[in-house]
Amino acid sequence: MKKLPYGISDYERLVENDYYYIDKTMYIEKLENLAEPYIMFLRPRKFGKTLFTSTLENYYDIKKQEQFEKLFSNTYIGKNPTKLKNSYHILKFNFAGIDTTNNETTLKGFKEKITFSIDEFVKKYNIEFYINPELTAEGLLNNLIVAFKIQKPKEKIYVIIDEYDHFANELLGFNTDQFKNLVSKNGKVRKWYEILKEGTESVIDRIFITGVAQITLDSLTSGFNIGSDKTQNARFNEMIGFTEEELIKLMEEQNITKTEQETILPIMKENYDGYKFSIDGKEKIYNSNMCLYFLNDYLESGKIPVQLIDMNIASDYSKLGKMLSLCKGEEREKVIEKTLSGEGIISEITAKFNPAIEFTEQDLVSMLYYLGYLTITGEKFEKPELRIPNKVMKEIYSEYFLEILKKETDLQVTENDYNEMLEEIAIEGKIDKIIEMLEKYLQNLSNRDYQKFDEKYVKLIFYCIAMNLKIFRLKSEMEVQRKYPDILLVPKDQSKGYKGVMIEFKYLKKGEEKRLKEKQEEAKKQIEEYGEFEEIKELKNINKYTVVAVNDKIYVEKIG
Repeated sequence: MKKLPYGISDYERLVENDYYYIDKTMYIEKLENLAEPYIMFLRPRKFGKTLFTSTLENYYDIKKQEQFEKLFSNTYIGKNPTKLKNSYHILKFNFAGIDTTNNETTLKGFKEKITFSIDEFVKKYNIEFYINPELTAEGLLNNLIVAFKIQKPKEKIYVIIDEYDHFANELLGFNTDQFKNLVSKNGKVRKWYEILKEGTESVIDRIFITGVAQITLDSLTSGFNIGSDKTQNARFNEMIGFTEEELIKLMEEQNITKTEQETILPIMKENYDGYKFSIDGKEKIYNSNMCLYFLNDYLESGKIPVQLIDMNIASDYSKLGKMLSLCKGEEREKVIEKTLSGEGIISEITAKFNPAIEFTEQDLVSMLYYLGYLTITGEKFEKPELRIPNKVMKEIYSEYFLEILKKETDLQVTENDYNEMLEEIAIEGKIDKIIEMLEKYLQNLSNRDYQKFDEKYVKLIFYCIAMNLKIFRLKSEMEVQRKYPDILLVPKDQSKGYKGVMIEFKYLKKGEEKRLKEKQEEAKKQIEEYGEFEEIKELKNINKYTVVAVNDKIYVEKIG
């Protein structure tokens, strides 16, 4: 049995140490057959981009001809090699981990990354080259290109850039002025890309650039402007990340039985699947790193992980608020409310952003797509329809939405508050404390906010609170997009005898109190209808409630 490749992003190490590899090498052939030699390809963080760039590096490296059979014999490309295999000198850059505290640290870090990569390159390929510490990053690259052309006139370079936008995205979220200085017409980073472009006129034959967002693509590479972006190309939709078939094969390799798969695959699908990057893409994609984290924990403990999101990944996604702050005013909250309530957003995806101009709603939606917070789920009016891809992303949205509410209401919700809610629901099947929390939010929101209040908005607040009750699986009509109870909290581990709750919400505006009984009866009738569903009948220890909010006052009625 091959080892699980959790945390492994070096292709050579993966093969030599007998890790399982999900073969993506057929895409090497597809990329090489493209008419365009300079490719840009974007995917969300922690999706396996670095491993793919490492695979390209090992395949095309002229120094690894003798290792080709060992490295690729069990892959598609090993059985179907292309004419350019092992024919390039690989110049690889990775711009992750740069200190963006200020302009000086950013430029220093950028130059250090350039210097390190050039130093590795000249040592590996025996090029006589002095790395002059007095030179700028663009000066170093220019001199390297000149030296290579003189010393190896018949050879070519393949440039691979991983995380091209990592430091720039950091700046954009924290310091937009500094960002603009770096990528302006005279900015050091932009000048470096101009030199890279000049290199394509002589020794640089192919380029592959990967990163996360189009947020910097226009600005950073406006001096480059020769790359072809394949991010939304349907042929490459499944190039990075796992298809369900690939995930099942991986589980089989780890001797996870069919019975076990029937238990864990639906959980992984609900939390890690759902990504589609092209309207015409054939399949939805799982976040590969999330899947590997889950399986690694499962194989070690024999149990489903309590924490379904890898904390190494959660730290990346926690920057949602920083990016959302680029879009001011009501547009930001409107997008958050729409996505959390399960509505699809119909929007073109912005191909190039201009950070000098305040973000529009379309820009914000597009950015959320690139970062993995939204994904393509369909098409309307020849435009993409986007929604939150899975439950992990919905949890992150919920936390952010609650943070907005906390600021607006000046409410502090403690860990003890959530523990009390958990205990009351799980042990007694009651919802008094969570309703009390919901009521506090409603009563502390301004009168202006009531102008947009409706059943959906009240349910949304409740939903976001309930997302923090981690021992429950939270199902809702918002998620499943069909006739279903508004909220259903089911214990993850039903063997412990915990209770669950089903809730149907209704809302009345101020002055409509006389219709309270009518709304309660309406909700009760729906609860009774849902109780006839086979899926609901199978659930044990479920208490049922109707909840009617009249402006900021809540009326609860237990059914049965």
